[in-house]
Amino acid sequence: MKIHHASNLALPGLAHGFLGRQGGVSTGVYESLNCGPGSGDASEKVAENRRRVVAALAPGSRLITLAQIHSPIVHVVGADWDDRLRPQGDGLVTTMPGRMLGILTADCAPVLLADAEAGVIGAAHAGWKGAAGGVVEATVAAMEGLGARRGATRAAIGPCISQANYEVGPEFPDRLGGTRFLAAAENGHFRFDLAGFVAERLKQAGVGRTESLGLCTYPPENGFFSFRRTTHRGESDYGRQVSVIVIKQS
Repeated sequence: MKIHHASNLALPGLAHGFLGRQGGVSTGVYESLNCGPGSGDASEKVAENRRRVVAALAPGSRLITLAQIHSPIVHVVGADWDDRLRPQGDGLVTTMPGRMLGILTADCAPVLLADAEAGVIGAAHAGWKGAAGGVVEATVAAMEGLGARRGATRAAIGPCISQANYEVGPEFPDRLGGTRFLAAAENGHFRFDLAGFVAERLKQAGVGRTESLGLCTYPPENGFFSFRRTTHRGESDYGRQVSVIVIKQS
């Protein structure tokens, strides 16, 4: 199991990790650490993969993920959270130890956030639509509602598709409000810097420090699931890697 860490989030009392696709039990197009219940993978294999993630990072924690819909919807995880529900949304925040917040991706940007002094953590799923729609700002605001301070909050952007591999259509300047994060490509298309766009949204939201891991999910040798690579190959489905953050239980 390969776990990528952000130095920005190496904080006392926290555990976090951006995981790749190695170290699980799934096979075929889902090989091997597929953590996405929304995929066509066998549910028992997904459950075992998720169990392994928890065991590797914070044994005894409860991994919580959402039915992600590219929205600005953020949920506060409290004592009454029912792990079986998987409500729709794209952001999670909590102050509770042992609640491992998880974001599932296969090219979109996973964002992990923490104000360790205030004891507040957050996680967001930021594809272009969610980021443009305000999921970053909504997650930061929800953390602030739990006592976090924006300037003291640290964020890390995990593995996502890089600008070199992310060709988008001519409609994107209108969608993004300009061309700052777009490089011209052929036939009126562009290449989109998703990580840079998300980093700017974090900055504008007042987050004190942001680190981007700079890892691209598209090249198969990098060891990540990729929706775009799957599409280009004409494969039947794809797995999802998970990025997690948790306040350790004492």
